[in-house]
Amino acid sequence: MITDSWNIRAEAVLPGGVSSNVRLSAPKVCFTGGAGSRLFDVDGKEYVDYLLGQGPAFLGHGHPEVTAAVSEATSRGMVFGAQHTLEIEAAEAFLDAVGWAEQVRFGVSGTEADQGALRLARAATGRNRIVRFSGSYHGWLDNVLMDFQAARPRPASAGQPAKSLSDWIVLPYNDETAVEQAFTDHGDDIAAVIVEPVMCNNGVIPPEPGFLDLLRNLCTKAGALLIFDEVITGFRLSRGGAAEVYGVVPDLAVYGKAVAGGWPVSAMAGSRDLMSLIASGTVNHSGTFNASTMAAAAVIATQRVLREDPPYERIRAHSEKLKASLTDIAVRHDISLRIHGVDAAFHVGIAKDPSANSKVSTYQDLASLDLARYSDLTAAFARAGLWVAGRGVWYVSAAHDDTDIAFASRAFEHVLAEVSAR
Repeated sequence: MITDSWNIRAEAVLPGGVSSNVRLSAPKVCFTGGAGSRLFDVDGKEYVDYLLGQGPAFLGHGHPEVTAAVSEATSRGMVFGAQHTLEIEAAEAFLDAVGWAEQVRFGVSGTEADQGALRLARAATGRNRIVRFSGSYHGWLDNVLMDFQAARPRPASAGQPAKSLSDWIVLPYNDETAVEQAFTDHGDDIAAVIVEPVMCNNGVIPPEPGFLDLLRNLCTKAGALLIFDEVITGFRLSRGGAAEVYGVVPDLAVYGKAVAGGWPVSAMAGSRDLMSLIASGTVNHSGTFNASTMAAAAVIATQRVLREDPPYERIRAHSEKLKASLTDIAVRHDISLRIHGVDAAFHVGIAKDPSANSKVSTYQDLASLDLARYSDLTAAFARAGLWVAGRGVWYVSAAHDDTDIAFASRAFEHVLAEVSAR
């Protein structure tokens, strides 16, 4: 196959043949492009895509309005070393969508937006300790990357100093008692709580009723900041993100992925008072490519699409239909499938014990699922034309329709039939 020759070339010039370690375990497919909900590889094979580049392609691949806006913007330059009109318009469109924030700073990646929020929280409070939740992901840099399996903060990479994680308090997600105890023990030292409102990176675990409200109340009482990591949930759950859906307003929030229709844009948003520490130069936040014309144009166009043609009800209906189809297929082949999450992102797993309750409300609960068995199916799914993540997260875009459900269902049935026949 042509793919094989491209993989050989990739492995010769790229470590592991990829540009992100997240892709090391993915099936060895080499794509030439995508359109809407579909991807195409170098052999001319078509795939229905429920990975969406790990989430960013919320409007689908190559959305014509976003692509046209970016193309027009770049014809007038890319970076100027100063503010420009599109940057201001993008900020206005962003804040109109989010609703609660007063100012925003744009960046390129979610990792750097998280870094900015953590730095700002420490500066605003004069404290160092940060509460986070096991299984959550807030970037790959030394001071945030952790071994998900460890009970205490532990580096997840060689070359990562253990001391860089010394200021973290790691708690089980959705465990109100653990959070309350942490504030009892360390409240005066806690600068912030950072949380994925829905833990999308590991298991797509929604918050239990009242959990986010508890975080808000504890932070307010202790003088700590509440940071929402909405890199995945922002603009995906609703235009206002998780803050709108769950009715809890953070002090700071970071966004990425869906904010610009797949373009590499991130954002850090908060009150004018907090952001004034950046405005005064007290807190440094920099980046040559922040709010480039491409980024700003993509934000403006994406927010226009989401405002004028909200896809959220279509996504809800599509997601429910897709999940029902996958469940029915699994039942026919006597495979104990477990699906949970939210409409625009859900997790698919296989129960280790079909008779056991496999409710997932913390990262630790994922142990009830045979994650390795599901991950092993990813290559077979790809051969059948279904592109999904090995960690079980399925993303639904505004571009998906019923033909994609039919396509995905045929591929899913084909693979599960093979598995049940073994």
